[in-house]
Amino acid sequence: MRAEETCFRTEVEVPKWTKPMQKTQHFVLLGSCFAAYIGERFQKEGLDAFCNPMGAAYNPESIAIQVQQALKNDKDLPIFQFDGKWRCWWANTLITDTDEERFRETIQRTFFKLGRAIKEADWLFLTLGTNVCYKLKENGMIVANCHKVPDKNFEEVTLDIETCVKTLSDMMDLLSKECPQLHVVFTVSPYRYKKYGFHGSQLAKATLLLVVDEICKLFPDKASYFPAYEIMMDELRDYSYYAGDMIHPAPEAVEHIWNKLILNFQL
Repeated sequence: MRAEETCFRTEVEVPKWTKPMQKTQHFVLLGSCFAAYIGERFQKEGLDAFCNPMGAAYNPESIAIQVQQALKNDKDLPIFQFDGKWRCWWANTLITDTDEERFRETIQRTFFKLGRAIKEADWLFLTLGTNVCYKLKENGMIVANCHKVPDKNFEEVTLDIETCVKTLSDMMDLLSKECPQLHVVFTVSPYRYKKYGFHGSQLAKATLLLVVDEICKLFPDKASYFPAYEIMMDELRDYSYYAGDMIHPAPEAVEHIWNKLILNFQL
């Protein structure tokens, strides 16, 4: 924060978690592009952090699917061919191949690595971006990425609070069973979804905040919330903390949020 502005800002209090993080522990970060920003910051500090191997996922359903699939290690994955390349509906365009068998092996191996990382992790950070998801019209399956397949193949769905709570509760039940040592930290991405209109984006964030609050109440010993969204919206309420598109956080904002996050590290 610039020195001349320190008297003209609202400080967002970061709650102290009952069990602080240790620098020797293992971390997994999944979710929106903001998870990637923070994950890169973990790695820059030399911490053991595994971040978004499937690429970014934005809504609670897609994130939960990635977690559940990784833990169950089911090899029956929804792969398809489009524009000359094989792809998976539960991963983004980072993972593609022109050869079907090679792609199938790659995507199975990536999910296996994610599952192993989650089972070995002490902390799982999940960054939710929006409550809007996309379903394939042909079978109703939720996708993590549309892979630039024509819009006519999808139905846009706005998830309500009840649906999101049910989805994340089921995921938390599975994590409690498979990873008893794991603590989950939820964040809501400060990225604003201009595509849905800024009012629509705010409604999505409000939904996610209510969902996460309920999950933390249902799983008080397993889940915590880190106020990245509030820090960006209130403490850093200045466009100088945004990237050139005026939507993504600038590196300075990510660094400031990181410095708030490490207050929960045991030094």
